[in-house]
Amino acid sequence: MTETKTTETRLKRIGRVLRQAVNGEEQSFTTGSIDRAIVLLSIPMILEMAMESLFAVVDAFFVARIGIEAVATVGLTESVLTLVYSIAIGLSAAATAMVARRIGEGDREAAARAGAQVIVIALVMSALIAIPGYFFAEDILRMMARDQSVADIGTKFTRLMLTANLPILLLWMLNGIFRGAGDASTAMRALWISNGVNIILDPLLIFGIGPFPEMGLLGAGIATTIGRSIGVMYQLWNLFEVGKIVKIRLQYLQPQWNTIGRLLRLAAGSTGQYLIASASWIFMISILGQISKEVTAGYTIAIRIIVFTILPSWGMANAAATLVGQNLGAGHPDRAEKSAWRAAYFNMLFMAFVSIVYLLGASFFIQLFTVEPEALRAGSMALRIMAVGYVFYGYGMILSQAINGAGDTRTPTILNFIFFWLVETPLAALLALEMGWGQTGVYWSIVIAESGMAVAAMWVFRRGKWKTVKV
Repeated sequence: MTETKTTETRLKRIGRVLRQAVNGEEQSFTTGSIDRAIVLLSIPMILEMAMESLFAVVDAFFVARIGIEAVATVGLTESVLTLVYSIAIGLSAAATAMVARRIGEGDREAAARAGAQVIVIALVMSALIAIPGYFFAEDILRMMARDQSVADIGTKFTRLMLTANLPILLLWMLNGIFRGAGDASTAMRALWISNGVNIILDPLLIFGIGPFPEMGLLGAGIATTIGRSIGVMYQLWNLFEVGKIVKIRLQYLQPQWNTIGRLLRLAAGSTGQYLIASASWIFMISILGQISKEVTAGYTIAIRIIVFTILPSWGMANAAATLVGQNLGAGHPDRAEKSAWRAAYFNMLFMAFVSIVYLLGASFFIQLFTVEPEALRAGSMALRIMAVGYVFYGYGMILSQAINGAGDTRTPTILNFIFFWLVETPLAALLALEMGWGQTGVYWSIVIAESGMAVAAMWVFRRGKWKTVKV
């Protein structure tokens, strides 16, 4: 009888914590149980990242019904869009670090002013990307694809995605503000709304269901853009009207060059990390593009599936960044360090499970998107090989993001450069082209580089220099 009551009590306690996490009840993350703080932050952040990755999976699912050229176009366009994602994620990390530090210090107004400057930066960055994206979309596709049918089919899609990049930037960057404030549930809801709209509009606009015109690949781009835009409207409403933790006022949008300078310095490192990784990815997909459009399509589908699990892990990583930033602001460096190690351990367990699932069921997952034999073979091979390094990724991505959350964006940038450009890129060229391994050489170079970088991140984090960074 006593054991039954104990079990019921534990279940009630777990249920209460889960409700608090999803509802976003305001909590202090600088005191109390570290595991509880990780759970409260991680659950909505994991759900947020899962929704972000769902964009890619849903689009790939419907686009695959159009044809291999359409899937290849999406893959090539995404490799270019990683420039936009790199800027967005970099500035998001900067916003999280600065807002978390101010919240940890107890200065909510300073956190709001920093958040307002993030919006100013996003508007300028969007224009700088949109103008060349509009005029050179076709040239970009023709340069990257050997098969010119890809450029013929995908130019309008690529032009739209590059020109209408502001929703992509803001969705990431504004969620960085919410994450830094510890309001992960609002960030999660923004992605739920965006994905709900995208899932509804995708088939309607792609295939012309009901009163909607059949727009093919362009319809996928329009659906995604509308979905993200509505999510951004929800974010802005929460920042300017609700203001649960951070409330931005219109006068805060006047440029504050000192704050902008500090954000850009932080973002330079974070953006540099993702730009380095993205440029390496472009190099990888360029090698595969020279093999065949079927291999490119298979790899694109595999990456979309991998992203579906990697991005939830980034949710855990973002939780670690918030905990590190807030605890450093509150003067608790030891608690900050312990929080990151615990989050890394939990993520490692999750990634190990995913690795087993992909090793056993790669073909099943790829078949959900395509049954074209060559694309199916390439995608299955990519999924199995890259899943080998998942346990290492689990630790590395958490600790790198924790260092970013402390405001040390320079060190992870150096690690990215070393392992993506001094290890992965030349190794891929050597294995795939010089030694004749083909696509398997590309996949194994990714595993080797990512695993090595994870081990290096563990060593750097343990040294502890990130504890002394000023933000």
